[in-house]
Amino acid sequence: MANEYLLSSVHVHTKLCDGKNTPEELAVTAWKQGLKTLGFSGHSHTPHDIEYCMTQARTQLYRAQIAKLKERYAGKLDILCGLEWDLLSDDNPADYDYWIGSAHYVKGPRTGKYYEIDWRESDLAACIREDFDGDGLAVAEAYFANVAAVAEKEPTILGHFDLIKKLNADNRFFDENDERYTAAASKALKTAAEHHCVLEVNTGAAFRGFRKEYFPSPALLKEWLALGGDVIITSDAHDAKALTFSFEEAADQLRGLGYERVMVMGKDGLVPAAL
Repeated sequence: MANEYLLSSVHVHTKLCDGKNTPEELAVTAWKQGLKTLGFSGHSHTPHDIEYCMTQARTQLYRAQIAKLKERYAGKLDILCGLEWDLLSDDNPADYDYWIGSAHYVKGPRTGKYYEIDWRESDLAACIREDFDGDGLAVAEAYFANVAAVAEKEPTILGHFDLIKKLNADNRFFDENDERYTAAASKALKTAAEHHCVLEVNTGAAFRGFRKEYFPSPALLKEWLALGGDVIITSDAHDAKALTFSFEEAADQLRGLGYERVMVMGKDGLVPAAL
């Protein structure tokens, strides 16, 4: 069937981490929109008390609530219990229907602090100033090294590949065209290809007004296509209104770059769908 990618949303956050809606509210919205698959992907617990991650108690509640929704919507909407797993996480991604592997943090080599590179501009600025001698590109290099480490674990989906650019509109902290930046990104991209990762084309930053383009950038998507890589369109929804935000526009961009297919997540896993 054409446009299958419009019927599956699998990067979705709830109130149990940093989303705005309950699992039930999201399920109702997905069902009313005619989706076939809704995959929840709560931020996994880390031992570093990161504020937008689920606690261990909330993780248990998350799993229990989604299990009930699976039963309630059986035959009407395929609900999956996924996880957005970070390099610092202590949860076991094998316990979930699928997992999105992501990097959100950079550890300061001088102070040992864990900086959330996509959360507050002040945190990113402090990371650059306090631990990287004012060198924003060095932070980007450290970030992409973390992405490569996640890719080596072979997640179901590799999350927002170049998230480090989220707060970097107008190259505020570093030049995204600098050779050091592109070399670090390319190295991580090749690692992802070696481990047969599926990259998400993530529209979340555009929905929330941080950037006009998606993750990854068009240049990286062209390179990924040349490496023979597959992609899946996601919204990184933190709001029920964003479940399939800009999916058609993302598909148009992919066609323009030469992609002929995307992967779509359903109850039986990832399957290809024509663009």
